Amino acid sequence: MSAALGLVVVTLLAIGAPIFVALLAAAAIALLIFDGPPLIALQQTIFGGLDAYALLSVPFFVFAGELMAVSGIADRLIALVRTLFGRVPGSLGVAALGGSTMIGTVCGSSAAAVAAVGRNMYPQLIEAGYGRRRAVGLIASSGAIDIVIPPSIAMILYGMAAEQSIPRLFIAGIIPGLTIALLMALFISYSAKRDGLPSGAAFRLAAVIPALKSSWAALSMPVAVLTGIYTGFFSPTEAGGFAAAYGAVIGLFIYRTLTFKGLVEAAVRAAMLTSRIMVVVAAAGVISWVLTVEGVPQALIAATADAGMSPLAFLLSVNLLLLAIGCVLDPTSAILVLAPLLVPIAVSLGIDPIHFGVVMTVNLAIGMFTPPFGINIFVAQSVLGVSTGDIYRGVLPFMAVQIAALALITLFPALSLMLLNGMS
Repeated sequence: MSAALGLVVVTLLAIGAPIFVALLAAAAIALLIFDGPPLIALQQTIFGGLDAYALLSVPFFVFAGELMAVSGIADRLIALVRTLFGRVPGSLGVAALGGSTMIGTVCGSSAAAVAAVGRNMYPQLIEAGYGRRRAVGLIASSGAIDIVIPPSIAMILYGMAAEQSIPRLFIAGIIPGLTIALLMALFISYSAKRDGLPSGAAFRLAAVIPALKSSWAALSMPVAVLTGIYTGFFSPTEAGGFAAAYGAVIGLFIYRTLTFKGLVEAAVRAAMLTSRIMVVVAAAGVISWVLTVEGVPQALIAATADAGMSPLAFLLSVNLLLLAIGCVLDPTSAILVLAPLLVPIAVSLGIDPIHFGVVMTVNLAIGMFTPPFGINIFVAQSVLGVSTGDIYRGVLPFMAVQIAALALITLFPALSLMLLNGMS
């Protein structure tokens, strides 16, 4: 049955059907052809899959990301990062990376980071001699870090699908996210120095202080969100609402760059993006339920045990699978479909489900800028007007860097778990 479901999904995707249509069609065909629950269970499962408290945070974090882009919060964070790096080789590229990472500490939306950083930094990168391919590759790949750095929408969905603690997943994502950012920064600096690209202005405290004054409200946004989550003052779901409200207050009353019309337009864009996420959540919940009812996860666990696969061999196999899937499916779809299947196998092999969640998220983050269908590629193409061919070539070096980071995160679970172990 699982093979038949997979064939239906792949066939529909190949002819251009939306992912939610492919998933729902496969589930409906399974219920009609194979002996199982009645077809009426389909609609019950669709709405039941959306009845999860954790999902309330998704529209709030998406809205927060839109507000950061239109209210100048993202621009001020990027400007602050630029003043901090001074004469570091490739400081402009490192500033783009740092700005994207800081945006991720609020909204967890990769597409929002690519759009905000791209509009701000791409012209400056081109002027500094980075070239189209390198500049767009840097921007598209840096945005992927945002689904690893907490608060991450992908980890919220993984926590829901795998029944794991979302705050623990957030904490586990801190060091891996910073590891990716560090390796990216080292590569950017090395390649800039190798190619003779200019550095930025020398570090001057006199320049940092005005930048801090200009960006204190923007900087306080991620600090307030993460502090509230980790101190238990509010839940991750409530943190999303806080981030959206905080962003609106900053834009309307502190920076005064956000108008009521802009607020409404940002809300509309956030609602449209949320609807696209939620329809996939509903469809993926149905297909996961059908597979569970038919005993597919249990069969996979038994097959893995019979094969005598070691935990490391399983993780390496999962990495190859997810890297391939990530370049054709968005993280939302991949997590919601695959987590219910893969997590039980990982647990049966003694792999910590929190560590596995980080590994899964990092894989799918890389998939977001992997040719041919990585989401960030199309966002960058739309925002920057660069050809997909240039983007494909531009992201390849950064793919290699992030795959190296993935190898470290996979081989050394302590990178994901050390903060959690220190808290226990």
